[in-house]
Amino acid sequence: MSDRDPIEHLISLLSRIPGLGRRSARRAALRMLMRPQETMLPLAEALSAAAAAVRPCESCGNLDARSPCGICRDPRRDRQLVCVVEGVADLWALERAHAHQGLYHVLGGTLSPLAGVGPEDLSIAPLMARIAAEGMEEVILALPATVDGMATAHYVTDRLAPTGVKVTRLAQGVPMGGALDVLDEGTLAAALRSRRPV
Repeated sequence: MSDRDPIEHLISLLSRIPGLGRRSARRAALRMLMRPQETMLPLAEALSAAAAAVRPCESCGNLDARSPCGICRDPRRDRQLVCVVEGVADLWALERAHAHQGLYHVLGGTLSPLAGVGPEDLSIAPLMARIAAEGMEEVILALPATVDGMATAHYVTDRLAPTGVKVTRLAQGVPMGGALDVLDEGTLAAALRSRRPV
């Protein structure tokens, strides 16, 4: 490690961050190196503290410094409603939208036979146990509109069928502000199938 160039090592580590390519990593490193006391040292402390404290919630799979997480502990949440998502990023996106007032459950991926991901690799069994123990009334499947996401949604729906719990999916189709002539055929078809009265 001592013979490694610390600047190149920093750039290399920063470029591993999703969405941050080598050029952006170089710019970020330069900015931090210009003012290490103001940016680098606080960042290093925050990274160290987060690595030591943050862990998955034992109930839903969200990331938090406490378990159960803040969402699961919040008494204002609708405990009869659980939104099932692929990953924590999806949970955070829904939270930013302030559209869901129930609980969440993170599956940790989607079924993908080609990638060797089966039901036992996802948090499906804990979801089933949670629904039975907590008496939830509705499960919202907020899974991606991909082949793997659809397969996962069908699998979870089949597993939930004997419980009698209501299962719903997110609507799919035309996004707000979207022009029809730029949308793909699959999105347009989903929008037509999901139409509703006005």
